[in-house]
Amino acid sequence: MKKLLSLLLVFTLLFSLVACSSSNNTTTEAANGGSNATVKETTTDSNVETPQEPVADLNDERVRKALAYAIDMETLVAGLFEGKAITTNSLTPASDAWSVDGLTDYNYNPELALQLLEEANWDFDYELDVVYYYGDDQTVDLMVAIQAYLDAVGVKMTFRKIEGDTAAQLWTPPTDPVNGPSAVDWDLAYAGIAALTLHDYYSRFETAASNNSHTPTDSKLDAQIEITNTNADLDAQEAAFGEIQKIMNEELYVIPLYNQQLFIYESNRVDRNGKAYGNEQYNYDWGITDWNVEARDGANVLYTGGAPVEAFPAPFVNPGLDITNKLIFDRLIQADASLTPTDGMLAESYELSADGKTLEFVIRDGVKWHDGEAFDADDVAFTINYMGKVPTLTSIAKNTIKSLVGYEAFVNGEADSISGVVVDGNKVTLTFESLDPNALVTFSQWPILPEHLLADSDPTLAEQNAFWLNPIGTGPFALTEVSFNDYAVFERNTDYFIEGTGNIDTVQMTIGGENEGNIVLNAEAGYVDYAFAKSVPDAKTIEQMDHMNVVPVDIRYTRLFYVNKFPQE
Repeated sequence: MKKLLSLLLVFTLLFSLVACSSSNNTTTEAANGGSNATVKETTTDSNVETPQEPVADLNDERVRKALAYAIDMETLVAGLFEGKAITTNSLTPASDAWSVDGLTDYNYNPELALQLLEEANWDFDYELDVVYYYGDDQTVDLMVAIQAYLDAVGVKMTFRKIEGDTAAQLWTPPTDPVNGPSAVDWDLAYAGIAALTLHDYYSRFETAASNNSHTPTDSKLDAQIEITNTNADLDAQEAAFGEIQKIMNEELYVIPLYNQQLFIYESNRVDRNGKAYGNEQYNYDWGITDWNVEARDGANVLYTGGAPVEAFPAPFVNPGLDITNKLIFDRLIQADASLTPTDGMLAESYELSADGKTLEFVIRDGVKWHDGEAFDADDVAFTINYMGKVPTLTSIAKNTIKSLVGYEAFVNGEADSISGVVVDGNKVTLTFESLDPNALVTFSQWPILPEHLLADSDPTLAEQNAFWLNPIGTGPFALTEVSFNDYAVFERNTDYFIEGTGNIDTVQMTIGGENEGNIVLNAEAGYVDYAFAKSVPDAKTIEQMDHMNVVPVDIRYTRLFYVNKFPQE
């Protein structure tokens, strides 16, 4: 039924926009040189300006603004997303403490959109190639609706889901970051950015960014991004992020569509005992060892999704997105619900120097790995060196490690380890060559790994390592049983160094997680006590179940159109 309602919305939208498009036919056909166009007589008078050939130039900001004005996101959010999203004029959500006021709202204005297209001499015969990588029906419905909106102002568009190596197809940068040509084959890419910090939103637009496939060099933008990446002063960072938001809004290098909420699903069996709700896709002090669950068949079992299909997900790209990584592993530092680093975790304490270039951890005594081996400071040093060579490591963690003294010599094979990582008893001291503003964030998110199990492995093939068939950590729950593509069972770690007051003894995982389609079926069957996802249709369905609660959380997560401004070969 919900799918039918969604389709009815799209078809209604299509019908209304076809009528609107018909009313604009004369203008559009004139721009296309169609049958209704006024044709000027050819003349040899040198004072008569020769009409220019129309162009499809996405590097013209008038075109980008026209596309934004042509899309009625307010209507789409109210209808297609059933109000469970927030329209935006910036990558940074308006609810964020570092958002800025005074940005231009590109509200629905098809007349202005058409005017800008004509001013830019847009080639109305050109067909925009729009790509996406999501597999849900809602994305297809959104593409159909946007196709109709663009058609109403004369812009043709096709859309397609890319398969295979999506990273290479989306983010390969051009050899020449100023002039191109483009190294990717698309005009618009519908995607999302889940930002741990504002750096996640904006560092990708820097000229030197390894994933900047879309935005030619802008020295003003580069200068502000440089400040955010090299200045430890939070006031200076906030000011620079403000300038970046203004530049991005003025130039409209991307077209922000909406900020999406995260939905936390809990059954009536769960009592979190006052523990905070936060951005579940990252690591924070969620306090699961203090949760209580109502007994079922005499056992205190928490049911959730996320059972692995072929192997457990390694935490190098998304350290907290998968529930398994929250259960199995710990980090050096704890973060609160707003993802701000707070207390020590595996480190009982830490200290960052005033200049931000020395970070000292005092490692907790008495911690054990799930296999009984002792955890110590050498595991910390090993993990930092190991992750420094993992090719898929996310940019925030990568930048922290790259900033250490001796990193270049290590990755170039001139040294056996990073010289800026020093172990002295139960202390680990990190010395940075250049300041990394997110060092504390990194160690609140990325886990420490066991040296005794990974020391002889190749970090360049980290995600293919057999370790991820049976991962061992120091976390609150240990893996005891797994049937791939079916279920996984975790038992409470009785040696855990944090004493909890909760009663959960077992976590039972079924197939279905943040991007899986069967979470609704599992919830109906009583096999979801806790889960989280971003699907609006799923959230609307689950909140109708008497035994389930849905908690929406505002997060740094923005859906947008990347605009490929480089010329295509």
